[in-house]
Amino acid sequence: VQLQASGGGLVQTGSSLRLSCLASGFTLGYTAIGWFRQAPGKEREGVSCIRNRDGSTKYAESVKGRFTISRDNAKNTVYLQMNSLKPEDTAVYFCAASRSGIITSSMLDSYAYNYWGQGTLVTVSS
Repeated sequence: VQLQASGGGLVQTGSSLRLSCLASGFTLGYTAIGWFRQAPGKEREGVSCIRNRDGSTKYAESVKGRFTISRDNAKNTVYLQMNSLKPEDTAVYFCAASRSGIITSSMLDSYAYNYWGQGTLVTVSS
């Protein structure tokens, strides 16, 4: 089982980035993919999630209207399109997968996820 996050980089305020999360080795499948981030000195926070069974999505209030999560099942890849980036979006972004049923209220809770990728760094300069 492997989750490979990519697409991070150094950009200016107002720019866009698209992160990718490639999931492999999930012979029994997964129920949801979530994106989380952790800034220096801060706790990890849930950013967005997409649930497999119904395609439901959820976003943190801080990114609503700016970030969009999507999936390409044929490529086993989940994307996080990040627009209008702000310095406060600077963090290491991780993708995670859940193997159990996930309810809407838990979609941004890290405890609901069983597998984690290595993270990709996003730096937004002011």
